[in-house]
Amino acid sequence: EGGGEDEAGGELGMARRGRVELRRIEDRTSRQVRFSKRRAGLFKKAFELAVLCDAEVSLLVFSPAGRLYEYASSSIEGTYDRYQAFAGAGKDVNEPGASNNNDGDPSNIQSRLEEITSW
Repeated sequence: EGGGEDEAGGELGMARRGRVELRRIEDRTSRQVRFSKRRAGLFKKAFELAVLCDAEVSLLVFSPAGRLYEYASSSIEGTYDRYQAFAGAGKDVNEPGASNNNDGDPSNIQSRLEEITSW
């Protein structure tokens, strides 16, 4: 009686919010819908982080079908170059002289994306 709650503690007729059990969604349609919604939320958060905190944000997401989705607050190539300088040389990417190669060469971009996908 009262409260209108189900056994799991959520309200009846309402989607539960809060923690989600992390396991693969077996139903293909449900999995695709969840992917699309989560991807949109992730990209919104990346945008908000960039705007609110003046952060340099780059985000790459590959769908289960292999489609690439990307967001960059500035040049994704420039961000990748900063990452390479940081991770490869083990130094502060904000140092003078850190690599910032942003030539925009499409073949260079493609090879970088292939390198990222091999991680």
